[in-house]
Amino acid sequence: MWDCASKSIILNTVGKNKLSRFREMESFEKVYQPPFEEVFNRDFHLKGHWKKEVFGNDNSLTLELGCGKGEYTTGLAGLYPERNFMGLDIKGARIWRGARDARDAGMENVAFLRTRIDFISSFFAREEVDELWITFPDPQEKRRRRKKRLTGALFLNRYREILRDGGLVSLKTDNLKLYNYTLELARFNKLHISSYSGDIYAEGWDNEITSIQTYYESRFRDEGIPIKYIGFQLPSSKEVRELPAETEDRIYGEG
Repeated sequence: MWDCASKSIILNTVGKNKLSRFREMESFEKVYQPPFEEVFNRDFHLKGHWKKEVFGNDNSLTLELGCGKGEYTTGLAGLYPERNFMGLDIKGARIWRGARDARDAGMENVAFLRTRIDFISSFFAREEVDELWITFPDPQEKRRRRKKRLTGALFLNRYREILRDGGLVSLKTDNLKLYNYTLELARFNKLHISSYSGDIYAEGWDNEITSIQTYYESRFRDEGIPIKYIGFQLPSSKEVRELPAETEDRIYGEG
């Protein structure tokens, strides 16, 4: 067992490592970390100008929400160098990994934004984003936390404000309840579902959905947990409605 002195040394080392990473990120060219007061109820100065001002082109822009270490952001950027990719997360220590990997690989089509996804409308203009990836988010299983689900109606309506009409939203998750909830929500709102699977590896999928794996995904696969996927199109003109309470209760077992 660790004694108090050993624990203190470990905690101090971890803290110093985080501070070191935060300082290093400040030197990264395409990492943006605006303070709360700069984006709360106001627009960020790059809103509507990310493609031209940051990437120097007018190519399509894909966001990875809750990007963690940015495995999908950098993975997709490597597969599609003609497109732009941006990872969003509130945890700076996680973003540091993806940002450093992108810098070391000389990826000019990658950027990272440290912010809460709640503020997404402060950063992107209408139809500025072409595609969204949501990779292994917190499932937020309790009904009282439904408004925090990144595939819930509240967030989908925020995405409608920035996503081009009919833009693709992709969810990759280990959580069966979140997968079923998202699938039912898409069907309830008559959204066009491009593809879905309750176990992409067992079904032998062979594309970008399986070729890129996050840290958590690898862990889940080692534990024998099926990886699920659903991709659906989000129309900008149609408001997304939340599932009826009885449907949600059936999925989450809260009836």
